[in-house]
Amino acid sequence: MLKRILATTTVLALCALPLAAQGHAATAGNEMTITGQVVDLNCNTTNGASGPSHKACAQACAKAGVPLGILASDGTIYLPVSSKPGDPQNSKLEPFVESKVKVSGMHRMVSGLHTIEIKTIAAAT
Repeated sequence: MLKRILATTTVLALCALPLAAQGHAATAGNEMTITGQVVDLNCNTTNGASGPSHKACAQACAKAGVPLGILASDGTIYLPVSSKPGDPQNSKLEPFVESKVKVSGMHRMVSGLHTIEIKTIAAAT
């Protein structure tokens, strides 16, 4: 039984190697500055919850690991990312939950998803 499990695992690993070798090609980006509202992506995208009345919920969700995003004034949602593996971005956004921010950084469009690697973030006026 153990030999069968090891053999199956080995075959699956070998089948996955070509996929892993393809990797994810680096996508060229462009520096940009956006102004928008920091939102809890789960509540905002599933039931439209946002704003001051949703702040406590969004803070609790962020602390639980739900990603925060930036809802730009044109309706585009940007997902903050890092070029460093295992570098979550919620800590940069938590002080601004459900508030307006001005963010500058590297924007990339990957598989239909707008991402931004944050260089600076400040409260927007």
